[in-house]
Amino acid sequence: MTESTKIVAQIPGALTLGGVHHVTAITSSAQKIYDFFTNILGLRLAKLTVNQDDYETYHLFFTEEDGHGADMTFFDFKDIPKGNHGVNNIERASFRVPTDASLDYWSTRFDNAHVKHGEISSKFGQNTLEFEDFDGQLYQLISDQNNNGDASKGHSWQLSNVPQEHGITGLGPVFVKVENAKNLRSILETVFGFRYAGQEGDLHLFEVANGGNGAALILQEAGEKESYAYQGYGTIHHLALGTTNPETLNYWIERIKAFRLPHSGLVDRFYFSSEYVRVAPGVLFEIATYTPGIGALDMAKSGSGAVDSYEEALITSGFWIDQSKEESGLSLSLPPHLFPGDEATKARTAASLRPLDTSDAHRDRTRDELWTVEKVLEHKAGTPVETLK
Repeated sequence: MTESTKIVAQIPGALTLGGVHHVTAITSSAQKIYDFFTNILGLRLAKLTVNQDDYETYHLFFTEEDGHGADMTFFDFKDIPKGNHGVNNIERASFRVPTDASLDYWSTRFDNAHVKHGEISSKFGQNTLEFEDFDGQLYQLISDQNNNGDASKGHSWQLSNVPQEHGITGLGPVFVKVENAKNLRSILETVFGFRYAGQEGDLHLFEVANGGNGAALILQEAGEKESYAYQGYGTIHHLALGTTNPETLNYWIERIKAFRLPHSGLVDRFYFSSEYVRVAPGVLFEIATYTPGIGALDMAKSGSGAVDSYEEALITSGFWIDQSKEESGLSLSLPPHLFPGDEATKARTAASLRPLDTSDAHRDRTRDELWTVEKVLEHKAGTPVETLK
């Protein structure tokens, strides 16, 4: 064990985790989740690719305008059954919106779109609005009006028909429900450097870095008779916390190794580099870099990427390294470190995927009528949108 990875609670300031990086969930339909997120939630498809551990499964990344904020991602595993929410599960993701007035806007929008939702309420001094998608996936909107941490780095998608003053700008607190809350609290505080920030009923708030809506997890105590969760469509696969770059990620890999938690070691996802760690039964965390991944940075160094320089790559979303911002999402992207010039393998991979049409990923939606959930469910890949009711 090296000096830098001794089991100590104190984490050097420059190595502190930055907050929620992305959340990855499972959907019953890539086409339907694409339509729901772009046409109802007003988020852009920043990258269309494959699950790097299962090439027959899509991996869709939805973000705000610049690819730095609201990274909600989805797998569409073939023949997977519907999941169950409950004990030992990442229960709910949050999206940040600018003001309390934004929640009023979204409540009305959800009514008009026939999206199932609750009433505006308060959690830990922040106004929120819970809702769910067609799979029963659980989300909430959280207002940044009284946010006491860093402002959101994102800007709402400019081609959306959501007014800019109310658009989604980033991810908020993620809810984790476990049987052994005491054990997970110890891991959050001791291993990951979170601070306990308060309790409301069965909810416990933890913050890291500068805290606030973008750097928080909410630990929910499970009820005595509550059923156990199991993964399937409509549930969250894992959540990711952010670290600065590949060098700081190495610190976290060594730290997690020192605590002897089950972990993956370094995994290069091209769009970012990662480390996966199991923190509780059924609960998988990832630590992911804010910079592009090792493979993407190598591409930028070689001059073959879609950016002009390595220095530009360091401040650009990893989604825009192998495809420009203007291209990304329109067609399938296969990370070159997994598919190095093998066109036959690429063709076989594309052929194994379900039909999915994202050809309108950059269409200007600012004047579009609002989609309803019924329209989302009716739409099949290849069906012209204008033929839908």
